[in-house]
Amino acid sequence: MSKVLIVDDHAVVRAGLRRFLESDRTITQIGEASNGAQTADRLREEHWDLLILDINLPDRSGIDVLRDARLQYPTIPVLMMSGFPEKQYAVNVLRAGASGFVPKHGAQEEVLRAVRTVLAGRRFIGGALADVPVEDLAAPSGGPLHARLSQREFQVMCKLAVGRQVSDIAGELAISVKTVSTYRARVLEKMGLANNAELTAYALRNHLIQ
Repeated sequence: MSKVLIVDDHAVVRAGLRRFLESDRTITQIGEASNGAQTADRLREEHWDLLILDINLPDRSGIDVLRDARLQYPTIPVLMMSGFPEKQYAVNVLRAGASGFVPKHGAQEEVLRAVRTVLAGRRFIGGALADVPVEDLAAPSGGPLHARLSQREFQVMCKLAVGRQVSDIAGELAISVKTVSTYRARVLEKMGLANNAELTAYALRNHLIQ
């Protein structure tokens, strides 16, 4: 018997996922949250067997929520969802500690298969990642430029790409402004980019931001 918490800021998406999950009789409780703050409250209030988490939330990045969840509740597996192309984000979120990744446009059968796989204690690797070597999910190796980044560098890159200020990023990640600036320099160097404008253009071109 399992308890699943769905985190997405769109009520229609949560309703659709709830309908899918209710078809599985092994899932006895389904909770909902629409942002990072509500997610923190729900995780603190009771135990969950699975967290289904959208990458884009109104108050925090889903990647930040994933990181906090892995630190504070390491036994709870996290299945990430996104409307972005699977190959663009999946490798990074799997490296960040997610147990699986499914695209929002995925078929109901794939979503249920992902949920059951992760609840069974295994990682879910979708069809679009079938040709990605297993070792690439643990360490950067070729692929797109952002695949060269560490988990923290990727976090900083995504925030910079949407125009967040260095001081704001420092506050959100609980690190110093100097450290954020260091990460920014590393990101630009690793990706061969000159400035934030080029970083934003890259992120848009590769569907990492909307």
